[in-house]
Amino acid sequence: MRGAAVPPARSRPGSDGTVTVAASNPRSPGGGGGDDRSNTAIITRTKPRTKRPSLYRVLLLNDDYTPMEFVVHVVERFFNKSHEDAYQIMMHVHHNGVGECGVFTYEVAETKVTQVMDFARKHQHPLQCVMEKK
Repeated sequence: MRGAAVPPARSRPGSDGTVTVAASNPRSPGGGGGDDRSNTAIITRTKPRTKRPSLYRVLLLNDDYTPMEFVVHVVERFFNKSHEDAYQIMMHVHHNGVGECGVFTYEVAETKVTQVMDFARKHQHPLQCVMEKK
């Protein structure tokens, strides 16, 4: 079929950012030719989407046995707080039963909890440190 008009290509945007372009092939089974291939192409447009990582609060729990000075030392050492800030956090833990030492990504929070717990055990104190999703 020489001289037959080829219909224009159609494009359909997908919900995931892909665009499918379809054109009929005169050789396809419906177009009169014997070739099984169609002229369908997929063009993808990727949109970079960055997602902020989830944050976790690192908390100290109050107990009746760990000395206040030790808690202040832990907060200064592992959370890089000044002596005054560490003292305020310790007093908050003492009066309220729990206190936040910082907010971190999962890996950093997990590391801080492990470091504090290991340090407390090494010094034979029952201090508890936990993390929770913010």
